[in-house]
Amino acid sequence: LYLDRSDAVELPIKFTPRYAGCYHCQILLKSSCDVRVYEIECVVNTDHAEAELEFLTPAYQAVIQDIPISNRSGQDWKVEAILEGQGFYGPPLINVGLGETALYPLMFKPIAEC
Repeated sequence: LYLDRSDAVELPIKFTPRYAGCYHCQILLKSSCDVRVYEIECVVNTDHAEAELEFLTPAYQAVIQDIPISNRSGQDWKVEAILEGQGFYGPPLINVGLGETALYPLMFKPIAEC
């Protein structure tokens, strides 16, 4: 089936999500001779955020900072952590259930003065 641009109809949709997450909806179009249902899935990500943490601890002593991760979406999250830098430790993966806040335990354990 070939549809040229003269047969196309624009259907503008305004979507204003309150939180990051996956949103599903259906659009029902009816005419006297046809019924069509379009399913739409919109994935919303938050803006890229940067944060800075400063750790002060004597050499060879660990300090742990629990970082809250809030899931306000409609599905469970598996969050992967990629840590860069010497002396930083934490779990590579944490699960955050929908509507929950999980704490990511970031540990800094220096092996020398730095």
